[in-house]
Order: sequence, then structure tokens, then C-alpha cells
Amino acid sequence: MRVNDVADIVLGGAGYAGLFRAIDEAAAQAGIAAAWDAGIRAFDTAPHYGAGLSEERLGRFLKSRSEYTISTKVGRLLYDDPLAPDGADDFYGAPKRARRRDYSAAGVRRSLEESLERLGLDRVDQLLIHDPDDYQDQTLAEAVPELTRMRDAGTVSGIGVGVNDVDVALRFVRETTIDHVMIAGRYTLLDRRAEAELLPECAHRGVRVLVAGVLNSGILADPLRRTTFDYRPAQRATIERAQSMERICAKYDVPLRAAALQFPRRNPAVAATVIGAGTEDEVEDTIAMLNIAVPEGLWHELDRRA
Repeated sequence: MRVNDVADIVLGGAGYAGLFRAIDEAAAQAGIAAAWDAGIRAFDTAPHYGAGLSEERLGRFLKSRSEYTISTKVGRLLYDDPLAPDGADDFYGAPKRARRRDYSAAGVRRSLEESLERLGLDRVDQLLIHDPDDYQDQTLAEAVPELTRMRDAGTVSGIGVGVNDVDVALRFVRETTIDHVMIAGRYTLLDRRAEAELLPECAHRGVRVLVAGVLNSGILADPLRRTTFDYRPAQRATIERAQSMERICAKYDVPLRAAALQFPRRNPAVAATVIGAGTEDEVEDTIAMLNIAVPEGLWHELDRRA
């Protein structure tokens, strides 16, 4: 099932940490192993994903392996909380921990230290600021300088932000010297808001773009049965657009999810696509979709439908 080239594919860490439904340890490890067997060597995780469960599971898998790259995030610190409800922030089967936002310099240092402990590693390659939307001024004044010091000291190789909002991403690209932007759900077949300004700006400044959320929370995987868009029920107009795109794809015998997964690769400003597969079956299906040839005629029709 090996895809021809997965150098631009990153395995995201939310799916195998219980996003939207609980996944047991064996299934999670099988999912990560399937990605490894397919040749994927880049992994993205975060304390937020499963309240630390993603980092713990990834760390257990990587314990006896080498020659990979890993990114994690700062901005949420975890605290033991026996009253934490299952399904908090849409993660199920997670440890009893609460999340607290912290974008201070001290919070950044503590977050990395605790992430490394959960991962069982002595370093990560990239460190991204996670969802600083409502804390931008503090993040720019405290978190960014601390991350910059870490990069300068060689503690991490690269720094950046991971966001859903294009304007937030643009501010950090223009006002800092970050190396990476992870933009989720904003460069997809259904939502191209990153295309006009963010991607060109990143290309101009040499900022590496990682595109996540390419299935828009599920609707682009199956718009007849999975009508979730942007982590909430999709509006009728969005569902109809996705279903229209699926009919266009069917004319070319290409599954909609194949086109959705391959879409970001068409833009030279995009360095990598972050996939959200969490189980072995999902990973294998994703690899199969990446291997399907998508005719230029289909891209032209989808572009007209955008």
C-alpha cells in the first residue's frame, strides 16, 4: 500500500487520540504503524489532542524507532482533573485532565517540558503555537520571543503557529520570524480562504505551509453521511456544494475524498498535507486515495465550482 511519495504527508495526532469517538490503544497503535509502514516519517501532535493522549501514544510508538520528524504545540497546559467529562473538546476516551490556556514564556517552557515527558523524548523538531486567536498580543509579546530563543539555542529546529483563522496566521507571518504555519480547514475544496493572501505571503517570506483539515471535519469524505463542517453540523448550502463536487468527481471515477486529499498538493506554496486518519483502515484508505490519478479535467471543473 506504499504511496509513491509521502515526503509531503504528515500524520496528524488528533484522530488516534479520540477525536469524535474513542479509539483504544491497540487500534491507535495499529493506525500509527500503518502510516509508518506506508513510509510516513513526519508526525504532528499537541497536548490538546486527547488531553495528552496523542503525545503519549505517539511516544510509545516511536520509542524504538529513529529517523522521523515530530512537531508538537504550546498554548494549553494540562492539569489532572478527576471531574473532567468524557468528550471534552470532542475528545473521547481521554485521561482525566483539564486544559488551561497559557501563552506566557513560562507557559511555553513548561508546555514543552511536559510534552517531552509524555512523548518520552529529549527534543522535538518543530514547536507550534496552538490557537492563539484570543491571546494574540500576549503570544506576540511573550510566547514568540521565548520560542525564538529556543530556536536560536537549538532546542527546536523550527517554530510556528497552528490555527484555523487566516487573518491570525497572516499577522504572525508578517510580524514575526516564524518558520511554519499550519492552517486547518482553510485550503480545501470547500474553503479556499488561505489562497488569496496567506499562501502567497508565506511563499514570499519563505514560511513553510502545512495544510490540515483537508476533509473539513468529514464532509469531504462522505457528504451524504458525514455532514460535519468546521467541527459542527454543516449548513444546507455547504452540504449541497460538497454533494455537487462528489457528482463531478463521479464523472471521472474519482472519489471525492481522493480529490480533497490531493488538492493542497497542487499549490507550490504548500510544503505538506497533514492527514487526520486515526485507525489502520483510515490510514490505508488515505494512502489509497493519494495514489489515485486525478485528471486535469476534474481539477478544472472543481475549480469552476469553488
